[in-house]
Amino acid sequence: MYKLVAVAGKIRGKEFILKEGENIFGRDAACDHQVSVDGVSKKHFSLTVTGDTAYLKDLGSSNGTFLNGKITKQATVKGGDKLALPDIIFQIVFVQEKKVIIKKTIAKIEEGAETEDLNLIPPAPSRIHEKFIWMFKYKLMPLLHGINEEYEWRVMLGILLAIFVFATIALTIFPVLQQSSEILLKETAKRGEHFAEEIARLNARWLEQKNLDRVDSGFLETEADVASYELFDLEGRIVRPMGKLNEYTSDSLSIKAKEWAAASANKNTGALRLVLGDGEIGIAQKIMAYNAKTGQTEAVGVIAIHFTPKSLAVEATKNSSAFLEALTTSGIIAIIFFGIVYYLTIKPLEEIRIHVEETLRGKRRGIETKLLFSELQPLKSALNTILQRIRDLTSTGGEQEMQESEDSGPYVNSLKEFLRGSAGPAMVLDNDKNLRAINTEGEDLTGIRQSAAEGMSLLDVAREQGFAATVIELCDKCANNGGVGQDGTYSLTGHDYKLFVNALMGKDHFAKAYYITFVKNH
Repeated sequence: MYKLVAVAGKIRGKEFILKEGENIFGRDAACDHQVSVDGVSKKHFSLTVTGDTAYLKDLGSSNGTFLNGKITKQATVKGGDKLALPDIIFQIVFVQEKKVIIKKTIAKIEEGAETEDLNLIPPAPSRIHEKFIWMFKYKLMPLLHGINEEYEWRVMLGILLAIFVFATIALTIFPVLQQSSEILLKETAKRGEHFAEEIARLNARWLEQKNLDRVDSGFLETEADVASYELFDLEGRIVRPMGKLNEYTSDSLSIKAKEWAAASANKNTGALRLVLGDGEIGIAQKIMAYNAKTGQTEAVGVIAIHFTPKSLAVEATKNSSAFLEALTTSGIIAIIFFGIVYYLTIKPLEEIRIHVEETLRGKRRGIETKLLFSELQPLKSALNTILQRIRDLTSTGGEQEMQESEDSGPYVNSLKEFLRGSAGPAMVLDNDKNLRAINTEGEDLTGIRQSAAEGMSLLDVAREQGFAATVIELCDKCANNGGVGQDGTYSLTGHDYKLFVNALMGKDHFAKAYYITFVKNH
């Protein structure tokens, strides 16, 4: 087992346990091991562990990765090596593990063993953006998790999308519709003010004499948008229209207009605007006239007009149509988005379930999904550990590894025949990753001689441990994916080569032999 220990820098003393396979280090929370130090890239470097071998690879970091004082792109590392990053120095530590024979009983969890507490809230970070994420994760999300205990996840997702749709419409469409209605209301109010001014202009003589009975307001009766109107004095006595002459106003708009005019006295306060409903707008305006005795302009009457402008009805229809159109479009998009998120989320879970079942039936050695979902990596690692313990518990005596139920020899011999016709560098490994054959081009490229290395582990005969680790990792991925070919890149003799690995699967669904080819990148 390998671990990485910070021996200097801001996180001195912190340890990172390396799991089998790839371990990614960086500032990004999606990394296997997060290193929140300035100067460290989001994905800085990776350490791939294969058995007792560890392989370092720089992931295109901004400030580079230094191995034992030298900047390094990729290399095999060993215990005692030092990795340097900005403000950090790591030391690689190899821990020799003792194999424990597992009997056919389930061991109890050791007393005092550390367990993760889902309810434990870490202290709030000092940086603003990190504090925002902390508040979102540990303050808001627990409320939703509590709801999730009562309702299915898919139901919650649908409710959240519905809230999102209505909130979006409320924050975008409604303000536009409201602004449009306000503009129309202002335009209508200006027409009411214009009518009041027109009455004052046409009847200036009678207004100065306060002879409202002779005021002419007939033009209002020909206006299509004017539903009704009342012209009355400050006491509320109606002087126009003629049908209501000398009556006292009882109309709700006129009464409000009378109270408004009395409260504002002779001040020129503009028009009174009221939305009466059903597409009707009320406009009231004081009729002002010049008083020769006082030398001032004063209110002599009030006109209250009920408007039912066609433009307002058209605008209301347009607003309703716009709202329904926005709601329908957003609803369709939300449904599509729901389907994408839902099935994108459950697909990796379904894949893990199938892999667990296949592993239990002996069709594969562990869980190795194709879909990228780093948040599920801890779950996959835990399940692989459990499956390994199950295999150990069910093996005979618990002391021997599972034996292959089918011989790999015939499969190796078949690939050897393919190797005879290969036009480029290639080699054949058996199910234990031991070298079985390599052609002349492959010997020149890798420095491995078949005469001296046949039957030996690739880790023991390869000049570069990083190369051996890369090939073995590709072989494991190929075996765990039902023999589906895998590829990777490695630098050999100063040139980048593409490594292609294919496996022959036995009747027991285990990989029996591997065929590796090398193609030079141009």
